[in-house]
Amino acid sequence: MPENEQELRMTFTPNTIEHLGVRMYSTLPPVIAELIANSYDADATEVHIHLIDDGEKQIIISDNGHGMSFNDINEKFLRIGRNRRSDEESQTSPHGRKVIGKKGLGKLSFFGVAHNIEVKTIKNNKLNSFMMNWDDILSSGDRNNQQNYSPAITNYNVTSNDNNGTTIILKSIQRITDFNANSLADNLSKLFIIDPDFKIYVKHNYEHEILINNERKYSTLISEVKWRVPEDISLETDYEKSTTIKGLLIATEKPISPNTNLRGITLFSRRKLVNLPEYFSDSTSSHFYSYLTGWLEVDFIDDLEEDVIGTNRQSLNWDHNDMTKLRKYLQELIRWLETDWRQKRAEIREEKISEATGINIPEWYEKLPDEIRNKVKPVVDAIVKDAELSGTVGSQAVQNFHDIVPEYPHYHWRHLHQEVKSASETDYQNQDYYRAFLEAAKRYINSVRDKSGSRNSSDSSMMGEVFGEGEHRLQVALDFKKPDGDNFPFTTINNIENGQKYLSMGVVSGCRNPVSHEEITDLRDSGLFTEKDCLDALSIVSHLFTRLDVARKKDEDNNSSQLIG
Repeated sequence: MPENEQELRMTFTPNTIEHLGVRMYSTLPPVIAELIANSYDADATEVHIHLIDDGEKQIIISDNGHGMSFNDINEKFLRIGRNRRSDEESQTSPHGRKVIGKKGLGKLSFFGVAHNIEVKTIKNNKLNSFMMNWDDILSSGDRNNQQNYSPAITNYNVTSNDNNGTTIILKSIQRITDFNANSLADNLSKLFIIDPDFKIYVKHNYEHEILINNERKYSTLISEVKWRVPEDISLETDYEKSTTIKGLLIATEKPISPNTNLRGITLFSRRKLVNLPEYFSDSTSSHFYSYLTGWLEVDFIDDLEEDVIGTNRQSLNWDHNDMTKLRKYLQELIRWLETDWRQKRAEIREEKISEATGINIPEWYEKLPDEIRNKVKPVVDAIVKDAELSGTVGSQAVQNFHDIVPEYPHYHWRHLHQEVKSASETDYQNQDYYRAFLEAAKRYINSVRDKSGSRNSSDSSMMGEVFGEGEHRLQVALDFKKPDGDNFPFTTINNIENGQKYLSMGVVSGCRNPVSHEEITDLRDSGLFTEKDCLDALSIVSHLFTRLDVARKKDEDNNSSQLIG
């Protein structure tokens, strides 16, 4: 055919184009997504989207794919409803990519946002370009009868030194609001699983280009638990295709806002969305659902004989037998995820509470007696697992509870004198109860000797010399008065002084003296001196230390008393 008689021809029913173009693709992201998919199938490594609203609104989509010849335009691009995979008897592109395009309808998407379309394409150093006009298409004949429409050719096989590729320019944009590159980038990131060797850029007017990547999908969310699929999934299932499903699932720290359209799991096939986020269940009352997002690739659905992907690639035919099996598996998977999430989330919250409070919760439990741990653990676990409690509130609740019931609570609840604690704590925690008492007693004996100045070599005799009624070196009750200010009777004071003496002598007799005759390990292991015996004995020593703190030493010159610091 002579060059001046060359013609491009679109065979169509105008009503079909209106339904599949204008009505199905009324927003910008899915329109651009269809054109990006074409670039991917053309083995492009880059596609650039340029949004222009500085003057006449235009959208320019250009790629470095293999481009189209004039025959390609006529026989492939302008054939509405062409099934590329069956026509070419191949599921892959020349460079081995699993092709996305199947129905041959995506090319109509641009009519959803623009009424004038210019296509420029270069293949093997030949440039071809043409224009399509929506109004001309509608007026080309009866809307319900098949018609031929001839786009206006602007270049036919013009020699070009430029690289292969295709540029589509959308004009007469049917959109009032200004363009937003960041918003479009966010939306496009949710429509594709982007290969490392396929880069998508978008820019607005003269601003810098934005590189769209997979991380952008969930960049506004703070993830708490992640599962790589199938590596991190231990669900036992008889679903034969479970190991072919891969992806990334995320549970967030806070509930996902419904406005993000990210609640649920998105399904992709051949790197493009085929089912909007959902939970694959009629019941969505679980608290877990508001935290779950992520994506799964189910490429096998593209290999089924029957097409199960909706025309707008936003839903699947769940009534299909294979899809019913997939849906059942996804329901099982989400139930498994919920169980695993609750366990992992409790562990994470426990770790954060431990960091905030300095309390190692598992070690705390280990240092509680069984009867106390059995009461404490359910309460603390409930605080840790309560997803509604903020981290600050949960940490404060655990801290307060720990203050009331710390490690070794029986020891803590005795409120022992600080000197007694310092001397006995380590041995008590090691369950060496007799040695704990021995060290506390030694600390008391040495403190009495230091404060009194006694040089008596016998510990028991020293106690009798230092304390008691009469003219002894230390007196412990002289400064105490009744609430009304009156002094206690002389006999009461003497009884208290004698009590300090005899209790102190008893500590020596009951602690120091047995060790001089028996092995301490025998005393410890015999059961003669239990944990409670130790605590009771430490309480006595603590009482004696408290009295010693306020004891006065006799003034040998004027027989008066002075406070010894």
